Amino acid sequence: MTIKRKTLLLTGASRGIGHATVRRFSAEGWRVITTSREEVPAECKRDPNWTHHIPADLADPHEVTRFVTEVQGLLRDEGLTALVNNAGVSPKTPFKERLGCLNGDLQDWHGVFQLNFFTPITLARGLAASLAKEGGAIVNVTSIAGHAVHPFAGSAYSTSKAALSALTREMAAEFAQLGVRVNAVAPGEIETAMLSPDTEVLIPRIPLHRLGKPEDVAATIFYLCGEDSAYVTGTEIFITGGQHLY
Repeated sequence: MTIKRKTLLLTGASRGIGHATVRRFSAEGWRVITTSREEVPAECKRDPNWTHHIPADLADPHEVTRFVTEVQGLLRDEGLTALVNNAGVSPKTPFKERLGCLNGDLQDWHGVFQLNFFTPITLARGLAASLAKEGGAIVNVTSIAGHAVHPFAGSAYSTSKAALSALTREMAAEFAQLGVRVNAVAPGEIETAMLSPDTEVLIPRIPLHRLGKPEDVAATIFYLCGEDSAYVTGTEIFITGGQHLY
């Protein structure tokens, strides 16, 4: 008797949390479909479970539409077990100043919200039928910065992640009608390329006294996509080492 493989679709896959998530799901035998602006590294392409990578700029609404169509073509009549909305952008200034409400280009805010907020809902809507077919799960990657003023994350990024947290709640209520669960993970200071070089000054504020690893986030995402969380929806799990407590 052939056991049907589970399928993950992950955005923002080429590095950091995304790459760690691919490794975790692949190790568990899932079929993995990914996207990012860049091609994946050569060593990743040798992973037999990483079946498709579709380069796309998900900050462009037209690219998002094309991407959804291509994924639907790949899936055909098969369902989608999990959608992980991990792609995100956090603009930085060249002079280490936090991008707040009084500085920076407001047009940049539109770009941040397009990728961090509108792309997740567009993907979820476009792939709702495939997710419903599997009784699947959606995981949105938010941030600790969406819940309190952060010393390094800019206002556009923080408010886009706060909006994504609220969207997760609304999606959970509506997608439940399709048998699809929707949750979020809110990472804190994780050792990735997005991390500010000055982040180590925050370690004394983290009860576990260390930075997080991408694998810490990947493990929680995997939990939220699997049977062990079958009665969990509308939840946001903080992966912060306790930093969100203060």
